[in-house]
Amino acid sequence: MRKTALIFVRTLSTLTFKKIVKLLSVTLPHPLFSILSFYATIRSFLIAKKYFPETNSTNGIGNAFRHALWTCLIMMYCCKISSPKRSLDFCKKITDLHEELFPNKPLETKMDLHNNKVGMNLFMEMLQGIHRQFFETGFFINKLFEKTKTAKVLKSVDENPGNVLVYLNQDSKDLF
Repeated sequence: MRKTALIFVRTLSTLTFKKIVKLLSVTLPHPLFSILSFYATIRSFLIAKKYFPETNSTNGIGNAFRHALWTCLIMMYCCKISSPKRSLDFCKKITDLHEELFPNKPLETKMDLHNNKVGMNLFMEMLQGIHRQFFETGFFINKLFEKTKTAKVLKSVDENPGNVLVYLNQDSKDLF
């Protein structure tokens, strides 16, 4: 856990003043959502690291899993205190902002935004059959493991892969 905290502190220390102001403009109006999103960030990072030790922080399948799980967890936590619509709006705003604050190459950004959307879609699909107060993390892990089996390699920013997870790096020792 200490190592994870250091990663987050180092990452935040790279932000410029302008980016910090932008981050605060999104988080300060929604303090509870922001705290829950931060918790979701840590949880998704630790869970992905456990199941995908080789690719959770690269452009592999573990990264795709982590991004989708991240949005599912943000939605789950925020829906416990607010409506699904408000939770979805905030989730999209904060995860899109993450890509803006910590820019990648265009194909990596496309991959991350796409996998975020897959996670939000999964939550909204599951919402039809489960009351939002009864969601648990394990529900998403199992569904996302299934999605990793049908994940596709993203080759172009112009691709529209549908509602499947995408990744860039095929060289992986992770077996999911």
